[in-house]
Amino acid sequence: MITNFDYLKQESKFSTFANVAISAEKVVLIDPEASILNCRRAMEFAVKWMYSVDKALEMPYQDNLQSLMNTEDFREIVGPDIWKRMDYIRKSGNNVAHGGKKLGRDEAMLCLENLAIYLDFVACCYSSQYQEHPFDKTVITARIEKAKQSKQEADAAREEFIKQQEKVEQQELSLKKLMEENASLKEKLSKRRQEQQGNYVPKPLDLSEYKTRKLYIDAMLRDAGWTEGKDWLNEVEFPGMPNKSELGRADYVLYDDMHKPLAVIEAKRTCVDVSKGRQQAKLYADLIEKECGRRPVIFLTNGFETHIIDGQYPERKCAAIYSKRDLEKWFNLLKMRTSLRNIEVDKEIAGRYYQEAAIKAVCDSFDRKNRRKALLVMATGSGKTRTVIALCKVLLHAGWVKNILFLADRNSLVTQAKRSFVNLLKDLSCTNLVEEKDNYTAHCVFSTYQTMMNCIDTVNDSEGKLFTCGHFDLVICDEAHRSIYNKYKDIFNYFDAPLVGLTATPKDEIDKNTYSIFELENGVPTYGYDLAQAVKDGYLVDYISVESKLKFIENGIVYDELSEADREIYEETFEDENGEIPEAIGSSKLNTWVFNEDTIRQVLHILMEEGLKIDYGQKIGKTIIFAKNHNHAEKILEIFYKEYPHLPDFALVIDNYMTYAQSAIDEFSDPKKMPQIAISVDMLDTGIDVPEVLNLVFFKKVMSKAKFWQMIGRGTRLCPGLIDGEDKQKFYIFDFCGNFEFFRMNKGKASANMIALRGAIFNLKFEISYKLQDITYQTERLMAYRKLLVQQMSKKVQELPRDNFAVKQHLKYVELYSTEANYQQLTYEDTLLVREELAPLIQPEEDEVSAVRFDALMYGIELAYLIGNKYAKARSDLFKKVSGIAGVANIPEIQSQMELIDKILNTEYVDNAGIDEFEEIREKLRGLMKYIPKVSVRYDTNFEDDLLSIEWNESELENDELKNYKAKAEYYIRQHQDNIVIAKLRTNQPLTSTDVSSLEEILWKEVGTRQDYENEFGTKPLGEFVREIVGLDMNAAKEAFSQYLTDANLDSRQIYFVNQIIEYIVYNGMLKDYSVLQEAPFTDQGSVAEIFTDLSVWAGIRKVIEQINGNAVA
Repeated sequence: MITNFDYLKQESKFSTFANVAISAEKVVLIDPEASILNCRRAMEFAVKWMYSVDKALEMPYQDNLQSLMNTEDFREIVGPDIWKRMDYIRKSGNNVAHGGKKLGRDEAMLCLENLAIYLDFVACCYSSQYQEHPFDKTVITARIEKAKQSKQEADAAREEFIKQQEKVEQQELSLKKLMEENASLKEKLSKRRQEQQGNYVPKPLDLSEYKTRKLYIDAMLRDAGWTEGKDWLNEVEFPGMPNKSELGRADYVLYDDMHKPLAVIEAKRTCVDVSKGRQQAKLYADLIEKECGRRPVIFLTNGFETHIIDGQYPERKCAAIYSKRDLEKWFNLLKMRTSLRNIEVDKEIAGRYYQEAAIKAVCDSFDRKNRRKALLVMATGSGKTRTVIALCKVLLHAGWVKNILFLADRNSLVTQAKRSFVNLLKDLSCTNLVEEKDNYTAHCVFSTYQTMMNCIDTVNDSEGKLFTCGHFDLVICDEAHRSIYNKYKDIFNYFDAPLVGLTATPKDEIDKNTYSIFELENGVPTYGYDLAQAVKDGYLVDYISVESKLKFIENGIVYDELSEADREIYEETFEDENGEIPEAIGSSKLNTWVFNEDTIRQVLHILMEEGLKIDYGQKIGKTIIFAKNHNHAEKILEIFYKEYPHLPDFALVIDNYMTYAQSAIDEFSDPKKMPQIAISVDMLDTGIDVPEVLNLVFFKKVMSKAKFWQMIGRGTRLCPGLIDGEDKQKFYIFDFCGNFEFFRMNKGKASANMIALRGAIFNLKFEISYKLQDITYQTERLMAYRKLLVQQMSKKVQELPRDNFAVKQHLKYVELYSTEANYQQLTYEDTLLVREELAPLIQPEEDEVSAVRFDALMYGIELAYLIGNKYAKARSDLFKKVSGIAGVANIPEIQSQMELIDKILNTEYVDNAGIDEFEEIREKLRGLMKYIPKVSVRYDTNFEDDLLSIEWNESELENDELKNYKAKAEYYIRQHQDNIVIAKLRTNQPLTSTDVSSLEEILWKEVGTRQDYENEFGTKPLGEFVREIVGLDMNAAKEAFSQYLTDANLDSRQIYFVNQIIEYIVYNGMLKDYSVLQEAPFTDQGSVAEIFTDLSVWAGIRKVIEQINGNAVA
């Protein structure tokens, strides 16, 4: 019997995998699943064989197929198209072997075709007599015809195949043994591949064919746990379609265990654009809803991009098709879901007015506004975690969520949050993925971003992948301003769930990108509660700033301004090899490589003398000193103990250099333990909660205003009885580096969203390629250079692991830019798209970091040249680096480039250079950067510094009081329903002028001002405002309408109508807008005119309504 793989037997070196491949084809008509398993086995054997004969391939940490296929070198050799074909074989084999998924002849034929293309590539690279061998399907289809003609022969062949199959299944292949056997071939075959690989003719994937594309969509469905023929049916016929035949066929329908449709998938018409199948899918959903009484979820997909229409929210993009349990959960939640408009917030968890207002704002956004994202901006210490716990309780009880994910960017924040949830929501099962590796099925999952990224693709249970895209019903993102659009943003794109972001960064300092991701107007979060308001309300502590100016920190160390004695020391210290001394040491160098003892001494003296103290003034309160770097922190500690030797264990450096840093933080957090002073480098800037902190010392510049306010938040917590039995009323901020002044001038910027070096280089190459399209640059050398850049970029994209969930989010662009042809006719929009979609995914270079940094510098210079920008700073950096290697010119590699180095340093070569010259510099010098000496200069000096000024300033907090007045007023009234006047309003007793005065006292003086009230509510009477909040007591309402409820002459329709009015007034307090009576439920049994034919009865009822309204106004 002829097969597509017979040619492999002509060369003995291919015997390792030839027979298995031949067996895979022979058995395809008898047992497609065995064929798929053999395809996978043949591929695995061929991959192992490649590792045994090719020097370019080094064994990864594991020798399983997935590890071998995913090394960078292997992916680079086979290229993206062949790798994708191989991955399809791997996944299909896994589904047959482990997933119990039934796969048929179509899948087996695609596996055979993909295997044939891979092995043809192997032959091209390593064969001594290569000829192309295209896959010929007719070899297999001819056997079908033959089998039909002779059943006896077919049966005999079947038995023979089964025997062969049993033999093949017993074959195993040890990579270690294979490598030993093929060691002698390695040199020759490695060289042959390098010579012959260029002759291979690629066979790109054609996804315009629906049949081919369907197989990729099928793979996505199997990945989500669906079983074809059981809970997933293809080509489901629907009568009643608006066409001539009145019939339609849905591409896929997904069913629950009762065979009731859960979802319909439209794929045929979505090859180019998923939206093309929208109307057709909607018609199918209409027919299913009509027949089954439940509208299915709609998915539109072309295998790469997927959209969901769930009937609740507008159509949106989602990462993949939901699993069965995701869809069943969705429908169960829809059934249980109740309105969020009249929620009860657990006051034991979130008892402050602004916490309740924040929860209501999120619920209003989710329910009435039908939004899926909310951002809460709440000052550090105001109880963000408690607020979100109470929100979760509301959403759980209202049936909106079942599974919750809480994400933070630090282990300590994850641990802290989980502890709070467990303490306050005892019935909610919780797990911390950072610490608990075997408890994945809890309803509330806590994780860092990195841990969750690793879990998405690896955690499975009995039903398959656990963390599918629809697994969570709510995602909470702590410190949203710094996590939502950095390298972890793909998590938020992957999980298709409503999102709540939390941040303490003041709303005006949050990057506008954060607002746009939450689909909010710039500067307008879902709810905001700032430090100023919290201080005014007494929930947080205010600060006083002590702004000191020291001469050296302000102006640097200027030689001419030093004393005679200090000048001598300055000369000895800073004189260079040419006998020259600098005029000054700039202030930025201070505490970087120049550490001046007197400057640090003066800072410590001001702190120890002026800082807030405890124990009746005997001991400085808990203090954090924010240092510039580790050396600076250690120098501060050294001088502290030199100045205060009588205070052992009083101060401690807490930074990333120390082991067991958490235990040091715990000791600092304990008011009964030392140290009193923590000298921190970044570690205590955010995320720690020590209410006892009384002093903060800024001994470094902070360029980000967002971070500055986070750091100030370390001191804002309340602490009862801290200072000799008195409550903490304030804390001090000692600022020695002009931070307050800097931010007063509005120079602080939101931290830039930095792109990793590897992504930045890709981005630069892409932008250069875009610019080189211009007619000016169509010279032979520049066209060749552009072609090289395109080859490099497409190769980097091809290396991306397609089975990684983050890559899957951007698969459309990954596939697009894997192919060199798609880099023609680039537009400016493409450069923006690539920066967003592709650059963050690019894998790190396995190269010397110094060389890669030099690449980034030179590509930046090239781009600046093409744009026409000045590149003075980059050019200065270039000269510094080239001067650095010129200083070690005794190294042979550097000597060989001395002509170029000399031209750069001593001529106008760089000034007159173009792209060719810049590329020459990059290529010839990149490998030399590693030789630049790593200068670790440090000077410890003790020049006499001067205190120029010291200013004590009250805090400069601006607040959003008006925005919170309504919430505060409503909260006060709900909390004081036993107040005499409020109780009268609730029980329908008329108000007196004294009562109104009492309300004015509360609402215009205690809660806020009359101006606040009128700005928010205009001229609305105070009693009316209060009644609308507290409603009307049910018994009081029934008593007011008693004559109509007991009147034997009223019919059932009229009594029903009166009861609906009572319910409305009980909830709303009043009925002033009579137009509501023309809507349900009032019209359920007819209009007012139809129900009350005797209008005098209606007139009497109306009089009672007006009397109730009137009792709220004096």
